[in-house]
Amino acid sequence: MARILIVEDDREIAALAAAQLERAGHAVRVVHDGEAGLAEALEGGHDLLVLDVMLPGVSGFEIVERLRRRPGYPRVLMLTARAEEVDRVLGLELGADDYLTKPFSLRELEARVRALLRRGVGPEPKPAGPLVFGALEIDPAARRVRVDGRTVNLTAREFDLLYELARHPGRVYTRAELLERVWGAGFSGYEHTVNSHINRLRAKIEPDAKRPVYVETVWGVGYRFGGGEA
Repeated sequence: MARILIVEDDREIAALAAAQLERAGHAVRVVHDGEAGLAEALEGGHDLLVLDVMLPGVSGFEIVERLRRRPGYPRVLMLTARAEEVDRVLGLELGADDYLTKPFSLRELEARVRALLRRGVGPEPKPAGPLVFGALEIDPAARRVRVDGRTVNLTAREFDLLYELARHPGRVYTRAELLERVWGAGFSGYEHTVNSHINRLRAKIEPDAKRPVYVETVWGVGYRFGGGEA
């Protein structure tokens, strides 16, 4: 049995989804607006969130972004009536694990939930200690990055991308490898997504983004973490 929070302002959809997931043996809590959903989500204790994008008060995108700043966040399945690829990609880049476009079948909802919960089976690994490379400090437990002692605000994907590279200094990653490791095997976006995230990351952590010493380009291949050595 999993503990599932549904945040959906359409009460009929919320009731049907809750009934389907309860029949599957899960404990389900339902709220109908973004502010209540954010408060419930931040309290913790949920294994998975079923989260509408367009909510009154606080959007589903904002809830995901807030959650991903915290360690030990739950799986997130986003519901959207907006079929544009940019909306789906934005949700996944912010940290959602999967999405369903309305209208959807209740059996498909149950199958997606089951698949996401399988990903989370097993004890959560203990976060490693901080990684320090000169002026750059990466703390995976707190999901915090500092440069020269100053906290740098990264998005969830930017942090995950930096941490993946920094855990293996000198290793060369192709863009396809980074997409699979950071965005997940089910991500249907394009490799230039990695480039845009790298550019934003460099602007935040590099002494000179045009001559990076941390996240280096390996021309014709991909990227590697250089450890801060010029």
